[in-house]
Amino acid sequence: MRYSHLADQDAFEAGMHRATPGRELVEAIALTSELCGMVLSPAAAEMLARDLADFNENAVLEALGRCRMELQGALKMADILARLDDGRPGVEEAWAMMPKTELASVVWTDEMAQAWGIASPLLNNGDAIGARMAFREIYAKAVLDARIRRAPVRWMPSLGSDVASRESVLLEALQKKRLTAAHVAHLLPSRAVSREIQEILAQLKLKNLH
Repeated sequence: MRYSHLADQDAFEAGMHRATPGRELVEAIALTSELCGMVLSPAAAEMLARDLADFNENAVLEALGRCRMELQGALKMADILARLDDGRPGVEEAWAMMPKTELASVVWTDEMAQAWGIASPLLNNGDAIGARMAFREIYAKAVLDARIRRAPVRWMPSLGSDVASRESVLLEALQKKRLTAAHVAHLLPSRAVSREIQEILAQLKLKNLH
């Protein structure tokens, strides 16, 4: 049986509410929209910039860069949000992380868990293509909805029955700062932890003291 533990979360890594969006962002939106095929009025570009003001501006600018490379036609808010890097994996990366058996452990987001709940029965019935398609659709919608709601990414472990494989999954999550050292230490009792991860946890604990 799989079970989850909530990860400790920092504050949402979005920008602070800004009364007036930066001119660079407004200009980037206007130019991106024009290059994609639709000219925005200055007022429309500024309104779109205000709607995006809660997010990290550099992340929004990077998302606009992807829009310029990938889109043709009217630039929509959903197009930008779908390409925003807020710590949530892309669709293909998220699918590759999914535990294909009950043995495997995973550290995933709320949206990944939600999509997997729909896809895993299809996979268990032998429909790998249908499972992947269902996962892609549900995950993309869930991520977009989370970004519209300005919900922070939340990582949590779901531990499979193979105890030996848990360490590598949890260590990767620790290295990518998806779980805290304290959380990983709690999930891996000292008697079951390898020397490598013991050293990493000790170094992190020492670093946090300074």
